Amino acid sequence: MTTVQAPPASSPNQRRKEVRRVVLSSYLGSTIEFYDFILYATAASLVFGPVFFANLSPALGIITSYATFAVAYLSRPLGGIIFGHFGDVLGRKKMLILSMSIMGGASTLIGLIPPIETWGAVMLIVLRVCQGIAVGGEWGGAALMSLEHVKGAHRGFAASFTNAGAPTGAALGTVALAIAGLLPEEQFLAWGWRIPFLLSAVMLGIGLFVRARVSESPLFREAVQQQEKQEKARKKERIPLVSVLKRPKNLILCGLVCMAGFAMQALFSTFAINHAAEHGVARSQALAAFAICQFAAIFFILLFAWISDRIGRRPVMLAGLVTMIVVTYPVFAMLESGSFPLVIAAFLISLSLCQSATFGPLPAFVSEQFGTRARYTGASLGYQLASLLGAGFTPVIVATLAASAGGSVSGVMLYLVAICLASAAILLLFVTESKDNDLQAVPQH
Repeated sequence: MTTVQAPPASSPNQRRKEVRRVVLSSYLGSTIEFYDFILYATAASLVFGPVFFANLSPALGIITSYATFAVAYLSRPLGGIIFGHFGDVLGRKKMLILSMSIMGGASTLIGLIPPIETWGAVMLIVLRVCQGIAVGGEWGGAALMSLEHVKGAHRGFAASFTNAGAPTGAALGTVALAIAGLLPEEQFLAWGWRIPFLLSAVMLGIGLFVRARVSESPLFREAVQQQEKQEKARKKERIPLVSVLKRPKNLILCGLVCMAGFAMQALFSTFAINHAAEHGVARSQALAAFAICQFAAIFFILLFAWISDRIGRRPVMLAGLVTMIVVTYPVFAMLESGSFPLVIAAFLISLSLCQSATFGPLPAFVSEQFGTRARYTGASLGYQLASLLGAGFTPVIVATLAASAGGSVSGVMLYLVAICLASAAILLLFVTESKDNDLQAVPQH
């Protein structure tokens, strides 16, 4: 039997402070998780090929490096299932502390992997799997802690701080790698790239300190207390995963609607950086352009979530998808221009604007599809299914398309347009608006 202690009654002022602490915890936790996760993506573009796959040709080394990046997306749904189950049974807070510890530990160890052929790559893959499991458990719990503490008309904005942590972490990771990249090439590949990964240990300590001070989700406490009064009914629904899979429609729709946002994220955080660096801008400039757009994305994600609280999740997300379809060709033309300002503009349009419009409302949109006692499992699985479909193999696919076309990105652009069209069609035809859903009344499916 799950027993969750109810905290003593608090004043409105204490309640506001607690909400702010919870939102800050979700933001910092997501920042740390995605610092580690996106740092790996950037390193996969610039470092891991020559360091761990030096025996392969440069093109094949990049594709193989991207394949290790994809491994985490395969393990993310497993993390969503494991952490989602125990988060729905034991509580959100415990699982969030555990997921953060696994992610920080794995990233620190990546910085210590010796450049040994075969075994170095094996260790890299094992630790990447651990990263995937950790981030698979982190997102759902972090989003729900904010969403379920706020509950009201501003819940989309509160939950979006979880996704705002993603570009924050990405910007920090990219800046750290860019600074390390100022070293001479030989020193950067020998040891300089390891410094940003080792910094994960410091960030982990800060994150755990903040996260340990937040309270459990009030909606989770209420749901547990209610089901403890109806023990027989609870036994029939003991496993949250079974409850979610009994009626999988919302799970599948979440995955298909959100996959394009993840495809944008994966494509522009890996392939686009390398592509810009191959067409006239310095590697450090390509990384700086990406970091600038990620900083801007923090505010755009919060803005689009705020707008979605007023006009709905669907129109905001649909606008981002349609705009990306329209601007795909000019964005790639700017990436190939060799001009640093135009490369910055390309990243700002694609990630800060288009991808943020899909990403800002996403935490609330996904979480609003599931009932409280299965929400961690359902939201985590829906989010991780989208990440697998949209981002898991995108870097490998687009690198292969470009290599097979002799460097032409026509196939890459068609791939991006097609996946955005698919998500937009599903969103427009099969999804109903969720911003006014009663979180306590949503069916547990």
